[in-house]
Amino acid sequence: MEIKKTLLMPKTKFEMRGNLSVKEPNIRKSWQQLKIYDSLIEKNKGKKPFVLHDGPPYANG
Repeated sequence: MEIKKTLLMPKTKFEMRGNLSVKEPNIRKSWQQLKIYDSLIEKNKGKKPFVLHDGPPYANG
């Protein structure tokens, strides 16, 4: 008996592997074409900067 056939896995359009090294250049190119970063800078122009200090201040917490 093949175990794979006994698993009830959901059907999804997501690929099993991310292939980020292949996909990221295309994503970054589309962001540049859509001027995502420029629109965020323009949207937040004149607002007070927000800084999030995440995590403990030292390696041992």
